Amino acid sequence: MRFAYADPPYIGQAKKLYGKHRDYAGEVDHAELIERLCSEFDGWALSLSMKSLHEVMRLCPDEVITLAWFKPIAPPLGDHRRYNWEPVIMRPLRYYGPGYCPTAVVASPPQFTFRETPAEHVIGEKPEAFCHWVFASAGLQTDDEFTDLFPGSGAVGRAWDTYRSS
Repeated sequence: MRFAYADPPYIGQAKKLYGKHRDYAGEVDHAELIERLCSEFDGWALSLSMKSLHEVMRLCPDEVITLAWFKPIAPPLGDHRRYNWEPVIMRPLRYYGPGYCPTAVVASPPQFTFRETPAEHVIGEKPEAFCHWVFASAGLQTDDEFTDLFPGSGAVGRAWDTYRSS
């Protein structure tokens, strides 16, 4: 089965965060993106900001579910309660029954995680624990086809490799 993960620049943030990036192409058309996800893939997950949840949900089919990624170490931006979590809208590949799919995960973004050796991080890079949670919540199996539509740092693709080998 085919599954896609999409983590486009969040609505209203594209130019600010990615305007100088060589691949910058302006704001992402979320209606077009969701249409593509629904037509080309059996299941998918879409990361977005809390501020855009209502707007994006209106574009989604009825069968999607909303999951929550809580970031225990998040940047102190304005109202911390609005920025210490992010929604993930998902159309799972498989359902395994009650209690199997955790609807939330707690994982610090790499740029806010203590490391022995400093490393450079790409804005928006997702932690491996977050990625594995998305894969498990979607019911992905090792023989499924996985596509990261906005690969950025490549962290999600690397996490898919470790998930498949575990």
